Amino acid sequence: MSQARPARLRRFARLKALLPAAVSVLLTLPWAAAQPLRAQPLQTPQRRIGVWLTNSPSPLYYDTARIDRAVKELADAGFNTLYPNVWSRGATFHRSRHAPLEPALEKANPNLDPICRFTKAAHRRGLQVIPWFEYGLMEPADAAVVRQNPEWVLQRRDGSSEMAMHGKPMVWLNPAHPGVRARFLGLITEIVQRCSVDGIQLDDHFAWPVELGYDPTSRALFLKDTGREPPDNHTDRAWMRWRRQQLTGLLRELRGQLKTLDAPAGSVPKRTIISLSPGPFRFAYNHWLQDWELWALGELIDDLVVQNYAYSVKGFEKDLNQPALVKARSWGMPVEIGILAGFGGRTPDMATLAQKTQLAASRGHGVIYFYWEGLWGLHAGTEGATYRQAAFRRLHQSLNGRP
Repeated sequence: MSQARPARLRRFARLKALLPAAVSVLLTLPWAAAQPLRAQPLQTPQRRIGVWLTNSPSPLYYDTARIDRAVKELADAGFNTLYPNVWSRGATFHRSRHAPLEPALEKANPNLDPICRFTKAAHRRGLQVIPWFEYGLMEPADAAVVRQNPEWVLQRRDGSSEMAMHGKPMVWLNPAHPGVRARFLGLITEIVQRCSVDGIQLDDHFAWPVELGYDPTSRALFLKDTGREPPDNHTDRAWMRWRRQQLTGLLRELRGQLKTLDAPAGSVPKRTIISLSPGPFRFAYNHWLQDWELWALGELIDDLVVQNYAYSVKGFEKDLNQPALVKARSWGMPVEIGILAGFGGRTPDMATLAQKTQLAASRGHGVIYFYWEGLWGLHAGTEGATYRQAAFRRLHQSLNGRP
């Protein structure tokens, strides 16, 4: 009987197992009462074969013909999901009420709207589009939103806030601050509404760095909730748990807002996918306060892409056996592996990429490649674009059981 239970019921049972008995009972009652009102579960998609697309470094986003050609080539090569970057370095790739337009796009073609263009071209060919909010809650330290709202910024115990990331000073916005939450939700919901995308993706920048949280806003909220000041030790488990709960609360609010957009009056309910691409679980929890196991079991995410950029095949295979990833295979949700296709000076040859892809597939995982230009573009390496394009097509045909 247990094997026949719907995937969501299996995930709910595992979530209950993580909680104290009293809380488990309280959760069970509303779950049972609400069952008749729930929309039908998502159909499990075919094995995802996807790719991240970005402007850096790539000319892709600035020319309509390039976008259309890229989508055609990807469809012909057996890809079924695109993850185009929509939020990076404090700017968006569409006109937004909440953040500035990316400067190069503003200069090249401010009316291009690449995310909507990707989506229309992909949907014509049966591909899904899940825009990737790369920078999450991270902002350049000199961004206008940081200058205008210094109270939104998380701080260390010594009052500092900057972190060196991607070669530049960055700061992190506070997911517990109402202004930050409203802006973050606005950034996401506006692209879902404008472009009719299939989902959105967050990654390891949707986070609360563990050494941060001593700013006045966080201190006041923690004192209000617990009756005490934050401990000096930023790895104190109760202090970590409280901050993780604020991040989880924002994700839960996002789920609720998307659910409202998914089911307007008189429409057939759908479910906008929330995809998450974190690092390994222990690192994600201990450094970024991302509890992606709880988020998956609590149905706050629908799609999990675990990055595995080990260079060697042996190291890649070892990382496929991390305990949280092994458990994730039983959660009743798509789980993919992020594989480096090529970036900068690192472009694995096709034989290596095929081995890694087949190892992931043998464990039931889909694959998402980083990134578009590493497939057969700027970082195709010595094998060249023509050879790699044909090799990816053959590889994906073998995964889908096609000759």
